[in-house]
Amino acid sequence: MVFAVSWVAYAAPLPDTKPATTQAIPQTPPVSPQALIGKKVAFVEIAGAVNVKPDTILAVTHLKPGDEWTAEKVRQDIRLIYEMGTFSDVTADFTLIPEGVKVIYNVKENPVLKGIIIQGNKKVSKEKILSLITVKTGEVLNGQKFSTNLRAVEEYYKAQGYILAKAQDVNFGPDGILTVGINEGLVEDIVVKGNIKTKSFVVTREMRTKKGEPFNTKDARRSMQKLYNLGFFEDVNLKLIPGKLPGAVVLEVSVVEQKTGTFSIGGGYSDSDGLVGIISVGDKNFRGRGDNVNVRWEFGGRTSTAGNYSLTFQRPWLDSKQTSFGFTIYNMTSQFTDYDTNGNDISTYDRRYYGFDFTLGRPVNDYLSHLITFKNRTDLYNQYVSGINYETDTSTNPPYAPNFVPDNFGLTRSITLSRVFDSRDNTSNPSSGTRYLLSYEMAGLGGDFNFNKINAEMRHYWAVGKTQTVAFRINAGYGTGHIAYAQLYTTGGIDSLRGYRDDQFKGNRMFSSSMEYRFPIAKKVSGVLFTDIGDAWSTDVNSYPPGLVSDFGIKVGYGFGISLVTPFGPVRLDYGFGSQGGRLHFGFGGKF
Repeated sequence: MVFAVSWVAYAAPLPDTKPATTQAIPQTPPVSPQALIGKKVAFVEIAGAVNVKPDTILAVTHLKPGDEWTAEKVRQDIRLIYEMGTFSDVTADFTLIPEGVKVIYNVKENPVLKGIIIQGNKKVSKEKILSLITVKTGEVLNGQKFSTNLRAVEEYYKAQGYILAKAQDVNFGPDGILTVGINEGLVEDIVVKGNIKTKSFVVTREMRTKKGEPFNTKDARRSMQKLYNLGFFEDVNLKLIPGKLPGAVVLEVSVVEQKTGTFSIGGGYSDSDGLVGIISVGDKNFRGRGDNVNVRWEFGGRTSTAGNYSLTFQRPWLDSKQTSFGFTIYNMTSQFTDYDTNGNDISTYDRRYYGFDFTLGRPVNDYLSHLITFKNRTDLYNQYVSGINYETDTSTNPPYAPNFVPDNFGLTRSITLSRVFDSRDNTSNPSSGTRYLLSYEMAGLGGDFNFNKINAEMRHYWAVGKTQTVAFRINAGYGTGHIAYAQLYTTGGIDSLRGYRDDQFKGNRMFSSSMEYRFPIAKKVSGVLFTDIGDAWSTDVNSYPPGLVSDFGIKVGYGFGISLVTPFGPVRLDYGFGSQGGRLHFGFGGKF
């Protein structure tokens, strides 16, 4: 909308203005503009107003009877009348009369608004858009207010992340119906670049931004987080390219792949085991389809430990609803040492465990998932090595439980239901966000044990400055019934309570908490200061050899460590101080 000024009967045109579309018929010969200069204004009137009262219009003008007439004052009044927003055209006529100058402002009203139609909106409801449009039906359309309303609609879209949305297709029909078209800025196509091994669909299926949907910055940011969390890429970048359709874009996803496959071969020799070889092969992006496969085989050594193997397979997408599936098959014999609560060796023995488990999962949304796991596992007391022999030493002071081995080693068959929430910005090295896990395991579907275990864990991360992070974790477990000895809760070691031996404390109850301050030292090397508290204890100490389990008593550990990213994966080295002194902990895998 523009305003124009027309000079007719005794009027001259104002500089730099557009002639009016309609003009009054002159009644007297025109005079030059110079004839009006210095004259007093006798009357100021409004012509053409129908639904808007003339007094309402005159209230905004500055030129009043008795004022000296000037072209600049008239121009200012025309602007002020137009800015009321209810007129599509404003012109001025002047007549020289004996009393002075008669000024008539001719106005052309906007039509009366009779209805509003919203089109093209998918992500914001019609009701929400109409709540942002404050012009009212049954009244003359206020163009200025309506323009402000359209800006408010666009700002609301931007606040929701739809930065390309425009309210630009506006039509006001002669029937008084106002049609507002919303262009939400569709993603016309998604193009993946830089992927050599990874299939393009592995990238696009992880993205919250979808082809044919409006572009959203919040979805784009979450999409980048999900792609990073796959662990397949060193770098991920998104770029918007104008599309073929009006207001549409092409989303270009550029990735830089990193190594996802692992292969290791090793061996060793000891007097007890002899020559032992180990082969491990894995790929967390198997065949570029996003599947995780790992195979481990041990050969040689003693008969009791030869032939150890495990096979793990995970497929994160079975269908379009992101149903996940994974299984593990294993047959392992390893040497274990039990400690009393003071960290002294009680017994060293070989324990064999074999079986399988499989898990099905499905997300509720980007952050929340539900999982169900079936486990079929057998634990056997395989061979005595040193210390107390649980099978034969049944009469010491105090006496050991004579049926400890047959009562606590055997087949466990259980189902576990889990609920996981994860909003971390990066699953391998988080600096913000929260993760919590709540699970319930029920055993007794056949097998030798009947128990219930409830686990709860919460992790939270705070970014400190640009590169430091504070990480916090709290973990609790509650078990009832007859729990297999090998599946009791444990604390102690690099993953729970540093400064103490691995799995030093056992029981059917558990609590632990850790706080870490993490900071970079060099590329791929970071340091940590930590403190841990916790314990695992039992409410039935008479079912186990003395000293293996105890009553509740909080233990405290603290110390420092470093974490390195190597070609074989993350490596951690921590030194913790506990009640029995200092202890070095070494482990593979990322930080909690």
